Amino acid sequence: MSQYSILFVDDEEEVFQIILRKLDWESLEFSVPSYARNGREALELAEELQPDVVMTDIKMPYMDGLELGRQLKQTCPQAKIVIFSGFDRFEYAQEAIKLEVEEYILKPIDADELRSVFQRLREKLDRERAEKRDIDKLHQYYMESLPVLQDSLYTSLIEGCIPQEEINRLISSYQIDLPGPYYAVCLVHASAASPNLEIEPFLLSVSVKKLAEEQLVERWRGKLFTYLDNTVLIAQLTESTEVTSLTDSLDRFCRLARHLCGATVTIGIGQVCSSLRELSASYTGAVDALSCRVIYGNTRAINIAEISPLEITDNDWNPQFLQQVFQQIKTGSRENLEQAVHRCVRQVSGQGNNLQKYRLFLMELLMEFFRFGSNNQLNVDKIWSESRDIYNEALHLESPEELEQWLLALCAKLQELVAHRRQNTTRSFVGKAVDYVREHYADQSLSVEMVCRSLGVSTSYFSTVFKKETGKTFIGYLTDYRMEQAVQLLLEGDEKTYVIAGKLGYSDPNYFSYVFKKQFGVSPTRYRVRERNKA
Repeated sequence: MSQYSILFVDDEEEVFQIILRKLDWESLEFSVPSYARNGREALELAEELQPDVVMTDIKMPYMDGLELGRQLKQTCPQAKIVIFSGFDRFEYAQEAIKLEVEEYILKPIDADELRSVFQRLREKLDRERAEKRDIDKLHQYYMESLPVLQDSLYTSLIEGCIPQEEINRLISSYQIDLPGPYYAVCLVHASAASPNLEIEPFLLSVSVKKLAEEQLVERWRGKLFTYLDNTVLIAQLTESTEVTSLTDSLDRFCRLARHLCGATVTIGIGQVCSSLRELSASYTGAVDALSCRVIYGNTRAINIAEISPLEITDNDWNPQFLQQVFQQIKTGSRENLEQAVHRCVRQVSGQGNNLQKYRLFLMELLMEFFRFGSNNQLNVDKIWSESRDIYNEALHLESPEELEQWLLALCAKLQELVAHRRQNTTRSFVGKAVDYVREHYADQSLSVEMVCRSLGVSTSYFSTVFKKETGKTFIGYLTDYRMEQAVQLLLEGDEKTYVIAGKLGYSDPNYFSYVFKKQFGVSPTRYRVRERNKA
């Protein structure tokens, strides 16, 4: 069994070193603790490490241990919090109770007491992990969960095969609560994160599904069911703009599922709709979003409205076989596109036995592709630049084989333009974020949430794309840029450090000095003296 992880937080590193030597961590089934010097550093590390236990002092600069505990409840809800302090004050203990901390220890810490604390924590973590992975319990849960009639209705809704006039009657009969007013279909795909995880695939899916029921159903008034080996969540939203919060929530869930269930989970989120009849279109968008994991990576939530510059439309004429071609144009490889085109032409050849029917089909086919290019904001002139009369060119093809080659060439052009537009859209998006930082870096309240509100995207999508394009996290980029401005202000003027800190967006001059020294190895004042002496 893998060891549990610990994050130790104290502004005095010697305290950490003393506690580190007090216990044989491996014998207690804990890994050697990671260390953070203050609450702000701890939050950043916790987001990355997802520790099982956070042991923190109360009195620290920049952010105390109690405030850290409150924020960890939001970002790392599974972490067990242990507080230690040299202050035996009732109000501290009272606040710790509100935070539901596991232990409250007074300094100096006795080795035997510390060992007992971590033995209790290990036993509790063992029980929780066993409950998550107990095969018998998971199998029992699988057999007892979700009544058959409700599953059948949810499936029919996303397949779009229930007449509008029947939906309300069936929902009432099956006692299902779906008031909306807005909905988004979310497709949850799970696979084993490690080949050494000895659990059957369907039981792993059940484990993830059970975790989703605990973490997501109440928050999003969700309906959860299994469809084609995946888990589907129908989320209900109060406002259509709430989809960005949904994306962030599902993104955190993906990381939590990997930690607790040993599963690689990716979630595709379809477009927001305002009627149950439109759930099938939202499901199609969720499938498209999930397919994009080959581009954007797994263990995350992918919102179709964010990743695609393409306008999602419900065209009047939309044959079933063309949907596969469009999906491969958007996200597929050349090989998959060739297969989809082959299936399309094979069905085209069975549309009718007379020329009139073929001509009608050909006109509708070309109209659909023109509409696709227009709706997706592609330059249609580039697509058709090599031929003036596409219809006559296609009409005079000699065989289904020639039609297949002609159609494949057309689709390949569309695929290339879609990929080029997606790349340009991503670069433009990151460029706007960089410009926003450079215009607002002096704002003390500047945060990733503020930038995302300005751009109209979720923080999870923004963070992934920003780091992919710049090689840095948003906080890292903002800090580096502020430090560049700090160097310029230090060397070009004689302003006090606290004045410079304010100009750079730091409300606490001490924290500015701390960040500057961490970046350059010396304080701002010593840096100014050193660089001017060099000159």
